[in-house]
Amino acid sequence: MDIGGTFTDGLAVLTPGGRIWVAKTLTTPRDPGEAVTTVMADLLRQVAGISNNVTEVVHGTTLVTNTLIERKGAKTGLIVTCGTRDVLTIGREIRYELYDLNLEIPQPLVNEAQRLEAAERMDVEGDVVQPLTSAEIERLMNALQALNVEAVGVCFLHAYVNDAHEKQVEAAIHRRFPKLAVSISSNIAREIREFERMSTVAANAYVQPLMAEYLSRLDMRVHELAPKAPLRIMVSSGGFTSGKAAAETPILLLESGPAGGVLSALNTARNAGIDQILAFDMGGTTAKACVAVGGEPLISHSFECARVARFKRGSGLPILIPSIDLIEIGAGGGSIAHVNDLGLLNVGPESSGADPGPACYAQGGTEATVTDADLALGYLNADNFLGGEMQLRRDLADAALGRLASKLKLSTTDVAWGICNIVNENMAAAARIHIAEKGHDPRDFTMVATGGAGPVHVVEVARKLQIPRVLATIAAGAGSCLGLLAAPARVDRACSQPCLLKDIAWKQVTKAYDDMRSDAEAELQSAGADQKAIKWYIGAEMRYAGQGHNVSVSLPWRNVGASLSPALLKAFETNYRQLYGHLVPGAAPQVITWRLTGRSLVKSHTFTWGDTRASSKPVMRGKRDIYLPLKNRYAPVPVYDRYSLKPGTRLTGPVVLEERESTLVVPVNSDLRILADYTVSIVIKEF
Repeated sequence: MDIGGTFTDGLAVLTPGGRIWVAKTLTTPRDPGEAVTTVMADLLRQVAGISNNVTEVVHGTTLVTNTLIERKGAKTGLIVTCGTRDVLTIGREIRYELYDLNLEIPQPLVNEAQRLEAAERMDVEGDVVQPLTSAEIERLMNALQALNVEAVGVCFLHAYVNDAHEKQVEAAIHRRFPKLAVSISSNIAREIREFERMSTVAANAYVQPLMAEYLSRLDMRVHELAPKAPLRIMVSSGGFTSGKAAAETPILLLESGPAGGVLSALNTARNAGIDQILAFDMGGTTAKACVAVGGEPLISHSFECARVARFKRGSGLPILIPSIDLIEIGAGGGSIAHVNDLGLLNVGPESSGADPGPACYAQGGTEATVTDADLALGYLNADNFLGGEMQLRRDLADAALGRLASKLKLSTTDVAWGICNIVNENMAAAARIHIAEKGHDPRDFTMVATGGAGPVHVVEVARKLQIPRVLATIAAGAGSCLGLLAAPARVDRACSQPCLLKDIAWKQVTKAYDDMRSDAEAELQSAGADQKAIKWYIGAEMRYAGQGHNVSVSLPWRNVGASLSPALLKAFETNYRQLYGHLVPGAAPQVITWRLTGRSLVKSHTFTWGDTRASSKPVMRGKRDIYLPLKNRYAPVPVYDRYSLKPGTRLTGPVVLEERESTLVVPVNSDLRILADYTVSIVIKEF
């Protein structure tokens, strides 16, 4: 089950066999668990008589992200080393928009009045400079009581090397305030960079009470419907963990839903024998992309959320968590179109969400959105949205578009196509930069679409990127859920110990890995993972001494010791050359942070429909006028029931393939083929 900004999706799979059933409903923002219960009950109704034995429930959510964006978290306190109280306020002192005189800076989650300073200090080697006395701890506890907060974070200088003082304060808080949620930096982000580490701890504490309550209630709701099924939670790095671990470190759930979409795209690509893809996930609120080479997504260890300027790097809160390297590349189906201050058509970042939704949903929304434009252009079938369960109002969409058209002195069609073209162009431009930053050429990639709106827009975005081939997965409208079911159990740990490669104290590093692995194995056990099936990886953040940016390397598990140095150096130089084109002669390689990853084996999954939507004969629903961008006019094109087309079927575009949860729009000359797993492969013939 996956909660998105507009829709909540659910998917059940019968194993063995891979038969799937899908449920979808509008998200319930006031109580997200209500929509989860609705889709789960719908799925159980669909499989009644086939199976009543639910063995596992996996859940992804955008609740953490939304809480940070909307600033609806807990009243939070923060305890820091004396002299560092202003770190959250000062930040990096970077202007993300250099010439904007009205620049809006993201406000810290914890205001200055709720930050306490502790008289303690560790040095960069982890040695005690100023001890943390019992009298000081007592003073801190009294001050904390006066703040009357619901959660507290603790972030001391150099705690990534020596966490003794943080542990002392944590124990004291638990004794004095047993119900208070506590986050300490050495547990959440054991890495250098004080501002980023402090921001991460503050964010985790800020969302912890809300997520603990939400997950507890969700667990009860799940077990009312499936008493024996353990609840697994998707994390941003592309794996799942236990509900207990997720409640302790909810910040790891920031990108859990979009990560599922990437895993679904990767699973589809593996089945098609493709190892270089651009995963494209477009839902009702946002569109995201991810580069994956060699069948693996890139993992980023720093992330930015709750941006005040949506697409401006540096305008958000920095978070140190392992996350699939996603980029938000554009708007979603519910993104609102408007006329900007220059009198030009623009789209987003505001979204109509699930309530009130686009104008055509007839739920109170009056402003034109991307979905309204798609409907006006003929890309969506008003009578077959969600298989006919939800009727779209073309008249309301036209009225909303008409109001914009009158302001711009354009036709309704011009405005509708302008909205779609702006969204497609913005997504293509952002994806192009994202691919180039990784050292690749988009023309070498295959684009894989998931999300309710992904298949509607994917061909046009791919065409703008000069990507020749597109794949649309089975059940693309619930693609993130397919990814959740294909997700491995995964755990990540990190420990910063900056040192030149030639000077590494390997005994110290070995002990760090022993501690990290012991802790990681305990978490995997709580998630129900088979320990024998776990593969372990040694990772490191490296750079040349004096540089400010790191290069990530990863190696299969081996004995940690001096014999590891040559392999680390080789991996570093390979990745450095890929990113920058050349090495730095005479420079000294340096390890900044050691990483450990453990995950269960990634398997290829194939799925087939459990319901009756796959038929024995092709079903053509007639022809419908859609807007053809290269011809700049409407023209009738064939419309097929997607799952009536058997594997091996070949078609020629322009064509539209409809399914209950999404619509695949191919508005240009293309060759289509239905693959064995019902994936649609599109080879674009005109650019």
